[in-house]
Amino acid sequence: MTDTKKTWLPYKWELIALLWFAFFFNQADRQSYNVVLPLLTKDLGLSSVQTGLIGSIFLWCYALLVPLGGYLGDISRRKWVLFFSLLLASGCTFLSGIAGGMASLILIRGFGNGGGEACYFPSANSLIGQYHHKTRALAMGIHQTALYFGLIFSGLIAGWMGERYGWRTPFFFFGTMALILCFIILWRVKDVGQPSQDDDSKKVHKIPLKELFHGVLCKPTFWALCLSFSAFFFVICGFNTWISTFLYEKYELKLAKVGFSSMFYHQVAAATGVLLGGRISDLLAVRFPHIRIKVVIFGLFMAAPFVYLMGATSTLWVCYAALAGFGIFRGIFDSNIYATLFDVIEPKYRGSATGLMLTCIFFVGAFAPVILGWAKQTIGLTTAMSYLSIGFVIGGVVLLVAALTSFKNDFVNEESVARE
Repeated sequence: MTDTKKTWLPYKWELIALLWFAFFFNQADRQSYNVVLPLLTKDLGLSSVQTGLIGSIFLWCYALLVPLGGYLGDISRRKWVLFFSLLLASGCTFLSGIAGGMASLILIRGFGNGGGEACYFPSANSLIGQYHHKTRALAMGIHQTALYFGLIFSGLIAGWMGERYGWRTPFFFFGTMALILCFIILWRVKDVGQPSQDDDSKKVHKIPLKELFHGVLCKPTFWALCLSFSAFFFVICGFNTWISTFLYEKYELKLAKVGFSSMFYHQVAAATGVLLGGRISDLLAVRFPHIRIKVVIFGLFMAAPFVYLMGATSTLWVCYAALAGFGIFRGIFDSNIYATLFDVIEPKYRGSATGLMLTCIFFVGAFAPVILGWAKQTIGLTTAMSYLSIGFVIGGVVLLVAALTSFKNDFVNEESVARE
């Protein structure tokens, strides 16, 4: 069932706008914590190991709970999964502002925010896939830009608020805004998509676990995507954690400039890459249905030399240019990775497949900050940042092998599935 009324903004794009802001506030919560960390650490008397452990627990809780979030999205109304996940995450963001020590931060941020955000992404991505077919990669790419803009603007806002009003204020602000958005999403989001939708519009389809595992885990391309995305995400987690310290120590920049430069050049370029990659792949996919995995491989291989240059150069403007180049090709990867996953997974399994893949990448990515911290003390942060490029090469090789072997056999023709 679809809405026959003509509006200035078709519903499928209104959905993207709503989910964009939801994803933005998820990133705002994470980045607020990173930005106010020096103030928080001093005020609560925490060590760097303790604050790092809080971040790791968040990632590991996310990794453990995201398959449950994906499965709930496949057997329940995704609208309600989205609402309750955002309600939990935004409530815990607000409560972060009243935390009094490590134990409360672990409970609120690790278990609360980690659990809430884990249930959001699989259902959100499945809804996007449900409403967008020919525009799928573009729609997912636009949604992904919320990550980049969330990191940039929430960092600026949180830094400004933290300096003037204390580290608790950004959590109160973003938590309140996200709570308001929760109820807008409850009001506006619909579960019914286009004809070849993910689930029956009249009832919720209960998927047996045995059938689910057969539809997802028996596909070699799924595992290749998990391995490749894990390698990619390891690089991203290491980069996000250490880029500010890298710029501060190597180029002796002021912290205010580091906070802007570490995110702006890279994230704006990444947003550009997402939009370009999504639009181009959607156009090409009409004639070449298997194109998306090739676009992902291209993004990985092209990003690798820029990551290496970012660490190896001793010239600041070259480093900024490398950050931008890295961002563009990282964005091209981002715009197509989930669309590529959906190329090999039937619609009814996509929430669960997304959840399982996210478990893999978050579990692996959570080790990156610790490993780079050790590398900083042994081989130096400059060398360690350059070596991150190896992760992209590994990810590209894994997917290239899958593209040449299993991808065609695993590919799902959605029109054929819809007729069954």
